[in-house]
Amino acid sequence: MGKRIKKLKKIRIHHEGTNTLLISAIALIIIALILWFAIPSKVPFGIFVIVFGIIFGIVLNFYRCPIRYFDAEDTQGIVVAPADGHIVVIEEVNEDKYFHEKRIMVSIFMSLFNVHANWFPVDGVVKFVKHFNGNFYKAWLPKASEENEHTDVIITTADGQDILCRQIAGAMARRVKTYAVKGEECYIDEHLGFIKLGSRVDLFLPVDADICVKMGQSTTGDKTVIAKLKTKTKA
Repeated sequence: MGKRIKKLKKIRIHHEGTNTLLISAIALIIIALILWFAIPSKVPFGIFVIVFGIIFGIVLNFYRCPIRYFDAEDTQGIVVAPADGHIVVIEEVNEDKYFHEKRIMVSIFMSLFNVHANWFPVDGVVKFVKHFNGNFYKAWLPKASEENEHTDVIITTADGQDILCRQIAGAMARRVKTYAVKGEECYIDEHLGFIKLGSRVDLFLPVDADICVKMGQSTTGDKTVIAKLKTKTKA
């Protein structure tokens, strides 16, 4: 695969939220000024500033985009967390859509308060990208993986192993953004995409992968090691 390339742009606030935050800030300032100058009592102004200041702070926190790099230079066989959140599923499943074999599914649930940028979990080449329309069940429910709106990205590692990463919209999340492009090389440290509001990311790994996380464990995207893949010899 050659030397890893770190192309992650230095973004403090994710570009997916730029317009939303700008428009919201302008609207809030205008309303605050109206309340300050039009109403003699400053109580409505104070209540507005406190309530909507907190809401704006939550939204601002949601769109934050920390600059991260995986600590180790050698990433062969390493699967890192594609998202912040906590582990809600670790189980062996029959994956019949693509692989037609047993896989270990590891799922990360992202709450409203997590960073919602997604990272590529492995170095490799993007083999497949497809978006599926669907329902908006609560993201932690088992049926959400198959029935909710989602985008599937399959990445082929340097030794020929295929890893499926699935971005899933939740009950509140209505927009899944995917930056992966079929045929392009991808690397840990690069952004895979972004999911707005509470959501989930599933990984489908080979059954012989050594899982390094446990149920309920918190994950940090591009930092937490999810699994270590067995080295394969390419035919």
